[in-house]
Amino acid sequence: MEIERKYLVNKILWQELRQPVNASFVQQAYLSTDPKCSVRIRITDSKALITIKGETTGISREEFEYSVPLNDGLEIMRLAGKPVIVKSRYVIHHDGYKWEVDEFHGDNEGLILAEVELKADSENPEWPEWIDKEVSGDPRYFNLQLAINPINEWQ
Repeated sequence: MEIERKYLVNKILWQELRQPVNASFVQQAYLSTDPKCSVRIRITDSKALITIKGETTGISREEFEYSVPLNDGLEIMRLAGKPVIVKSRYVIHHDGYKWEVDEFHGDNEGLILAEVELKADSENPEWPEWIDKEVSGDPRYFNLQLAINPINEWQ
């Protein structure tokens, strides 16, 4: 079970922080965009993962993730045929939680989102100073939706 909260990041405060933090380059594409059962392939640095996610209820959903050989992952990504999400991912530890901050590129350029995985729906961690607002309940900010309807197409 994946339980996570999602937040918009204050770009100015984040820029001051991120300089010394190392990033991973992430590409992901969707083989199934059904929100009840999405399937994605993700390439991060030198590894590939295939992930199946169930429908989101609140801030929780079922998630199954498996490593695949990198060359297979690249071929699966080619087969996906959907727009590819491209982002730089930073990992920050704050107040006992691991935060993943994604700076999006391409059609979602300029968007910076932070996610924190939790052990229970009721957890509400203290926000780092660079968090602006929670968007956990806004499906527009799900990666699946950003692939289908990137921010450069929002009205």
